[in-house]
Amino acid sequence: MTYNFMQPYTFANGLTLKNRVVMSPTTTMSSFYNGRVTNDEIAFYGARSGGLGLIIGEVANVIASGKGFEGELSIADDGDIAGLSELAHAMKRNGTKAILQIFHAGRKSNDSILRGEQPVSASAIAAAYPADSQEPRALTADEIDEIIVAFGAATRRAIAAGFDGVELHGANTYLLQQFFSPNSNQRTDKWGGDREARMGFAKAVIASAHAAITENADRPFLLGYRFSPEEIETPGIRLADSLAFVDMLAESTVDYVHVSMGSAHRTSLNDKMDHEPILIKVVQQLAGRKPLIGVGSVETPADADAVLAMGTDLVAMGREMIREPEWVEKVAAGDEASIRYQLAPSEMTALKIPRAMQDYLKGACYSVMHFTDDPATVEDYQNQAAPMEGFEKKL
Repeated sequence: MTYNFMQPYTFANGLTLKNRVVMSPTTTMSSFYNGRVTNDEIAFYGARSGGLGLIIGEVANVIASGKGFEGELSIADDGDIAGLSELAHAMKRNGTKAILQIFHAGRKSNDSILRGEQPVSASAIAAAYPADSQEPRALTADEIDEIIVAFGAATRRAIAAGFDGVELHGANTYLLQQFFSPNSNQRTDKWGGDREARMGFAKAVIASAHAAITENADRPFLLGYRFSPEEIETPGIRLADSLAFVDMLAESTVDYVHVSMGSAHRTSLNDKMDHEPILIKVVQQLAGRKPLIGVGSVETPADADAVLAMGTDLVAMGREMIREPEWVEKVAAGDEASIRYQLAPSEMTALKIPRAMQDYLKGACYSVMHFTDDPATVEDYQNQAAPMEGFEKKL
């Protein structure tokens, strides 16, 4: 059978993907204590490259204060480049393109992870979920400038390491989202205020990363942005806010937009009378100005084509890529019957799933937790200490 997702895709900057299937950023929690790349991470991604058009690698912090969980990658220092280069090489087997997601966790961290340092955010307001979240320290204007510069420096390092792009992680309630949210950003300086003003930090980070690409890239290099469409807190981000943010992204220098949701067919969390899928709203708002990656509970080939039929340009999978590293290859060979849709603990080592990730997956299975690509419920928020963007209980 012929599927639309097997067709190639070329970005405006000339980078071509051999197909439209993307592996979502999937946290393995397997880096060394200092954020350096491990052989486990290299093996995990190497086993999943080759068939996919694009892999978006797990998140890496751009500065020490941005670390959000143990086992997290770092791209905060030039010393990280050597290991990241090995990781990029593993991801790019047989023509797969590789992007690294970069971020700052902001208030979604704690003083244990930060080795005694208080977490920071736009304002000194603790997250509502989980209930024991620590109150962050409000960033000074100078510190904000330092973080903006750090995103540019991280982009330079990703170029040097051989990646094909970076994705700014503005989703899952991390710092970029914290600055846009009226819940976490109640500043009275130029970085706070109305909706337009709260976009200022994201705009500055985009500009910093784009400048690094312009100055350092000797090849087509992508700049992406991932966002979560809603928050459940009051006050918090609502769909109207996110659609305005999407409009800003459409006019910015980013090369693509990536929406973070647990289901590609999800409707509003806050307006139960609105039955139109959020993904369709985002497609309409972009109006073809930027390519869009759709994601959320995509497992079968039919699921993937259905997401493209909603108007997206690319389709991403997280959980399914953990379970089935050869998903694309099996579809291409007409061997869909052998695609693995469930995962037994006994299979994990053979599938190159790192030990730290195995322990997490087994614990989540046995306690019947539910993790998705975007925290859509209170339970998801409460269990976000180390978010696994590619996992749910039926693994």
